[in-house]
Amino acid sequence: MKTSNRIGMASVTFALLLGIGVFAAGSMLAGQGGANAVDDHKNMMDQLKITALRPGKSGQNQTGPGFELATANAMMSTLPDVLVFKNGTKVTTPEQWTRRRAEIVEDFEREVYGRIPANVPKVTWTVTTTTTGMTGDVPTVTKVLQGAVDNSAYPALTVNIRATFTVPVNAPGPVPVMIQFGGVGGNRGGAAAAGPAAGSWQQIAIQHGWGYGAIDPGSIQADAGGIALRQGIIGLTNKGEPRTPDQWGALRAWGWGVSRLIDYFEANPDSKVDPKKVATDGVSRYGKASIVAEAFEPRLAVALVASSGEGGVKLHRHDFGEALENLTGGEYYWMAGNILKYGASVSETGAKTAADLPVDSHQLIALCAPRPVFISYGIEPGDPKWVDAPGSFMAAVLAGPVYKLLGKKDLGTPGNWLTDPMPPVNQLIGGELAWRQHSGGHTEQPNWPTFFDWVGNYIKSPAAPAAARN
Repeated sequence: MKTSNRIGMASVTFALLLGIGVFAAGSMLAGQGGANAVDDHKNMMDQLKITALRPGKSGQNQTGPGFELATANAMMSTLPDVLVFKNGTKVTTPEQWTRRRAEIVEDFEREVYGRIPANVPKVTWTVTTTTTGMTGDVPTVTKVLQGAVDNSAYPALTVNIRATFTVPVNAPGPVPVMIQFGGVGGNRGGAAAAGPAAGSWQQIAIQHGWGYGAIDPGSIQADAGGIALRQGIIGLTNKGEPRTPDQWGALRAWGWGVSRLIDYFEANPDSKVDPKKVATDGVSRYGKASIVAEAFEPRLAVALVASSGEGGVKLHRHDFGEALENLTGGEYYWMAGNILKYGASVSETGAKTAADLPVDSHQLIALCAPRPVFISYGIEPGDPKWVDAPGSFMAAVLAGPVYKLLGKKDLGTPGNWLTDPMPPVNQLIGGELAWRQHSGGHTEQPNWPTFFDWVGNYIKSPAAPAAARN
């Protein structure tokens, strides 16, 4: 059963309907690699010499084992300390953190999210349409972009990144922009002819002097495994061949797309976007993409990370809700192939669990420091136990010491991951590292007004009303 943390479009169908070209060579590739071209999961298990994986949890019964806080912490004693080097030396200065951060990045890239290959082709951006209109009572201009990825080294595949952004026409200078994962050509971030609906996040952004936009993840890399991993930007870079175990999965590919969009803003000051003030937002799998993007792209200014669950800010070692095994046997394509090792029950290198991971999600959050990050969840039943809000709150508490080391404000709690109570619903806590659990469900929508009020403390806009700049 696909639980609520699996919500989203069927990416292949979505991509075909949009005509984005990611799958243009699919029928050609299907005949080139035999069974392994279709069964990429089995191919990766073979590369890693894994014979069997442990099954993941079922989302159909969220009242039984694995959904009880009293029994969730058995693996937590193996949690790596974010401020201790691998050799056991304590990190006590910001200069030391730079080196410790590099250690953490290496582990995440090799074992969890994958490395971006050095030979990823270049992207050439063009503006396909420019439209003026109104967002609320503010005149705005919207540009739709296409990022054509150079496929001269492998013409069998075509990848065109779709993105859009909208800024106030009369802004006195470049403005910050919120880029949402998903929604190009639709209601989640797309620029409809009549403009955004009243009270929408886009109107809230404009009211605070921000621009808004969206990037289509499916135009970068499909939200699917199998043959899809031999297509998209991952397939194009690998010339239609399977991944190696340490190569990137879809989450890093989606983040790579945002990095290329920042390139566009840097190269085109007439966009009226400040390239040092680009933000990302996403819910569920796109919440994972949002935190991964900020963690690995130092140019990103801030992220709104909504209901991200396993593979996002949820602690892998916190045995509550969705587990690592749900990824290794399910959406493994979000991650590096090496992640399968930690779901293995029979393998030449031995059975491993989340307790064997060299890193955990508190360190992913810490990679964002000192830049601000806003962690968002809803409440049950709309945001079910599956997403493990308590385990995500623990991760935020554990990331706090890095923010404090760098002179920024953490959640403001005592700092004990085991005993710090989660704040009341609808209460914002923290500074640059912020947490708010809203009274809605599997969405970030109720947190938008709070987010833009909060982010104004750290990221200023020349187009913001005077009251909002105070």
